Amino acid sequence: MCGIFGYTGGSQAAAIVLEGLRKLEYRGYDSFGIAARGESIQVGKKQGRIPEEGFDIKNLAGTAAIGHTRWATHGIPDDKNAHPHRDCTGKIAVVHNGIIENYALLKRGLVDRGHRFSSDTDTEIIAHLLEEVYKGDLLAAVQAVLPLIDGSYAILVLAEADPRIVAARSRSPLVVGIGDEAMFAASDMTPILEYTRRMIVLEDGDVACLTPAAVEIYQKGSRVRRNEEIVRWSSEDVRKGGFRHFMLKEIFDQPAVFSDAVRALRKEELPGIIREAGMVTIVACGTSYHAALIFKYLLEEQCRVAARVELASEFRYFPPPLEGLVIGISQSGETADTLMALELARLRGCPTLAIVNVVGSSLTRIADASLLMHAGPEISVAATKSFIAELAVFFHLVDIMKQGAWAHHLDSAHRAIEEALLLDLGPAVACCSQAKDIFFVGRGAFYPVALEGALKMKEISYIHAEGYAAGEIKHGPFALLSPETPVVAVCAPGETYGVMASNIREMKARGTPLILLGEKDDRDLQEIADVFIPLPSADTVSGLLSASVILQLLAYHTADALGKDIDRPRNLAKSVTVE
Repeated sequence: MCGIFGYTGGSQAAAIVLEGLRKLEYRGYDSFGIAARGESIQVGKKQGRIPEEGFDIKNLAGTAAIGHTRWATHGIPDDKNAHPHRDCTGKIAVVHNGIIENYALLKRGLVDRGHRFSSDTDTEIIAHLLEEVYKGDLLAAVQAVLPLIDGSYAILVLAEADPRIVAARSRSPLVVGIGDEAMFAASDMTPILEYTRRMIVLEDGDVACLTPAAVEIYQKGSRVRRNEEIVRWSSEDVRKGGFRHFMLKEIFDQPAVFSDAVRALRKEELPGIIREAGMVTIVACGTSYHAALIFKYLLEEQCRVAARVELASEFRYFPPPLEGLVIGISQSGETADTLMALELARLRGCPTLAIVNVVGSSLTRIADASLLMHAGPEISVAATKSFIAELAVFFHLVDIMKQGAWAHHLDSAHRAIEEALLLDLGPAVACCSQAKDIFFVGRGAFYPVALEGALKMKEISYIHAEGYAAGEIKHGPFALLSPETPVVAVCAPGETYGVMASNIREMKARGTPLILLGEKDDRDLQEIADVFIPLPSADTVSGLLSASVILQLLAYHTADALGKDIDRPRNLAKSVTVE
């Protein structure tokens, strides 16, 4: 979940690494730090976020450096627990993303052997273990230490007298960028795009040596070759482009994201395991889980294919009886729980499909087949355009199963998103920004839309929000309804419209402020609503997309009105690479 970045080349490295860490802060922002190798290893690190100005790097001289931006696991967020960490001699520095599960046992042994620790982190043991075996060859030292470590890691290591940066990964992502007489290593491609699009995605067990001129990769002590990929993303994709926040930019990217995803998917060969699926199990976390729930409703209603959706974090420990196709969804392709769930499905003999946003990510290596969602880089911690891109994949799969019956809807649905972006949500924002609790409700495929709307609201505004299937409100949550508790309801045309309207009237009778999303000519809803928001289109595809975008914007503008740090909400990180 943390972000690591390294550079070796002909320029002063600390400034390059600092800017790289800024682009990785969505992975964690409890603290940050840099180690640079000049005549010696110099370290600068600090609790909190990277300031725009005021962090002094002039003492961090050298043309090789590694850096870290932290999401705290072991040890509180403070200066001493910030990475990089050094050994007792100060000649070895390490940054690490992941969790070392046997660190307590290793630490006791190191303390007994006389090592002095200066932090509460699990990472520091790596530096001390390296100290014990380092004899002038950093690669050999890293290769000797890694078998002692249980858990997940992506690490970068510097040593005072060694000209290389050594990188290694196991169950945590790590990418190498190949520049012009420069090499980069990072948790993902985002900070490297400024310098090169030539990337190598390291595989589990890989250990890489980086010099300005070359990268050498080893697996179990033997030299191996990994494919170099040219990434289509550009550095412009990771800039705000005039928007106040990345989240708002990414929301406004969504019409193009949806259209691009649909066009790209039509050019890809659909894996046969999809067409042959008689039963589908989907595993995912967070926003991806909500997208999967929408897919379940559509698969069963439109295609008559039985489907179930499982939380990846539960699936590993409490797997249901498995049969048929198992689909894992992850924007990063590195979500730890989803990786483990798909690996379990594969071991049980089920065909597996990965739906991801990152070429070469770990999930694609585990699965039998994969589909890209084509969302481009997503910087804001709160997922928006990746959710819409996931829906594009699912709508495309439904369209294939329906022999192209949704093709017209898919070609025009981006217009519904564009119309949703133009709506005035001011009255709804005024209502929500005064609330301490908000309910989001819907029925059918709009129920997971409500779940996602509630998640967005709580993630970035810190207002307690819950999503419910509308009929369930009477089974307990009714006790919480009051004039101070708004309800946001999606009441789209269809089979459940009548009962949904009845549910809404029951809520209104309790004095609850109602923010209603419905067909623009629906006078009944307009009369009962305190705030009415018209859905631009009534067909299933456009309705799901426009309602989702409206709830994203409602959360965004509410959080903005409350002055929250929208792109980097407290305690959260973008890519959850640990359990």
